Parts: sequence; C-alpha cells; structure tokens
Amino acid sequence: MSPMTVRYDEVEAGTELPARSFPVTRATLVQYAGASGDFNPIHWNERFALEVGLPDVIAHGMFTMAEAVRVVTDWVGDPAAVVEYGVRFTRPVPVPNDGVGSVIEVTGKVAKLLDDQKVQVDLVATYAGQKVLGMSRAVVRLA
Repeated sequence: MSPMTVRYDEVEAGTELPARSFPVTRATLVQYAGASGDFNPIHWNERFALEVGLPDVIAHGMFTMAEAVRVVTDWVGDPAAVVEYGVRFTRPVPVPNDGVGSVIEVTGKVAKLLDDQKVQVDLVATYAGQKVLGMSRAVVRLA
C-alpha cells in the first residue's frame, strides 16, 4: 500500500487532479480479456463488431472505467482510499487495428468536500473529444 499523498485539509472544491492519457491497442484488449475473462467478440473480432453495428472493435467498458479511476488512485496514492466509484457507459471506445490504437483522456476535479474526511471527485473521460463515461464519480477518504 502506498502512503497517502493528499490530505483533506489541503484540498477544496475545484481542486484539479493531474490529467492522464491512457493508450489502448488491440494487444491491450487481448491482455484485458485474459485478465477479466471477458472474451466477447466485440472486443477482438473486427468482422463481428462491424456486423453488430459497431464502428470497430471496442474497448471493454470495465477497462475504460478502470483506466479513468487511475487518475484518482494516482493522485491520492492509495487505491484503498476509494470508497465509492460509479460511471455510466455513454459511448464506446473504438480501437483500430493500426498499431497505434486509441487514447482515452481523463481529467478529474474535486467536486465537493464531504463528511469523515471524504471528497467527491468528478471525472471526465473522453475519446476523440467525446465523452465515453457519464456521471463518473469517486468518493475518496483522505488522510
């Protein structure tokens, strides 16, 4: 466990977390599928993804969700400090088979201070300038 790097008395509503960019390639999707057990063909079979109306193979929603919360865990220094986390999946992240893939951009901001040394952090995750997660919020207990 990492030591806490952020203290409750050091933040206020509006405090911005360091933004992050998360690349995702087809290889990333294969690795995530192996780790998660989610082998749905929309995440690896381009022909199938196109047949069901998707623009390309898409990143797993839970992968996108996990990458987004890394902004919070990197900021606070302790993943166990996250006591609540939820999102709505609003748009898929297509991952082309071009050797480059896609990039998920994530920003975060302390939305409000809560009781018991907790803060609500609102996250914005985008791909190609469009939000891919809605209502992305984490509640974090700070030192």
